[in-house]
Amino acid sequence: MGASQETGFEPATGDGQPDTGPRDARAGAVRTAFEGMLQIRRLTHTGPGDPEGTPAQWELHRPVRAVALALEAASIPASAVRVSGERTASGYRVCAGERSGSVRVEWVGPPGSGAAHDEEEALSGCVAVLRRLGWTALLYRGPRRRRFIEVEPPAGAGRVGLG
Repeated sequence: MGASQETGFEPATGDGQPDTGPRDARAGAVRTAFEGMLQIRRLTHTGPGDPEGTPAQWELHRPVRAVALALEAASIPASAVRVSGERTASGYRVCAGERSGSVRVEWVGPPGSGAAHDEEEALSGCVAVLRRLGWTALLYRGPRRRRFIEVEPPAGAGRVGLG
């Protein structure tokens, strides 16, 4: 789960290699990044309602990153892959959605991991986290009856570029 030169921290999207560093160090970095995101929300919020429950413009410009950070901060496990591309862990996978500004969240894992069996409950937990943070998150059933979440900015926030 590489480091970004822009910020020094990159949330787990589920497509990175397993984190091999100390768990406490990763947990601290996630906590710091998430608290920073909430602080940005508080400082830039101009409308009515809870500032922590409304995505900031920063998030709308980087929705994949913002959604991945929210899920990782909620201690939901991310999937991971080896350098070869083979999945090594079951968990969420966050990627750009089909529409500009949207995000897709899937529950994936290595063959035989039971990820397909666990996806409805796991993705429902992801939906709850994202809705608490002000995202519009809808659970769908796609090809081969696999479930996924489509995440978009709240109504009125407008769509911007991919994250």
